[in-house]
Amino acid sequence: MNPPKYTAIEYINFLIATQKAYSCSEAGGVQPEQPEPPAHDAITRLLHRLEPKPEELWEEARGLVKLKGGILVVDDSVLDKLYAKKMELVSWQWSGKHGKVIKGINLTTMLWTNGDKHIPCDYRLYEKAVDGSTKNDHFRTMLQTAFIARLLT
Repeated sequence: MNPPKYTAIEYINFLIATQKAYSCSEAGGVQPEQPEPPAHDAITRLLHRLEPKPEELWEEARGLVKLKGGILVVDDSVLDKLYAKKMELVSWQWSGKHGKVIKGINLTTMLWTNGDKHIPCDYRLYEKAVDGSTKNDHFRTMLQTAFIARLLT
């Protein structure tokens, strides 16, 4: 079996360096010059193999985040999936953008910023039916993780 052409650390570094477009196509298009750069399909395969862990993102971001010199920003967003029929993670969510309940994926993210830099450092998927956690539970867990990260730096 051939080794994967793209690793989780490479994808995390892409997420940290990218401020706007977070797609496999974008990740494939911004690879460093090399004889055989990974195609976006290799990145898609990597994401299907991985079980995402917020702890890995914190490990990567830890050296860049200075909690005493910036602020943590938490946001919950609904990723619209209006036409999804049988897609994992999709459930009925309130959308402020649409002003009504829609089908979507609720993603709670935390980033650190000092005004110039924006470093993603934590995330949670809201799936109350699966894990029983509320959005506030996720928020508290992210703050506890940030507090522990501060103690370790």
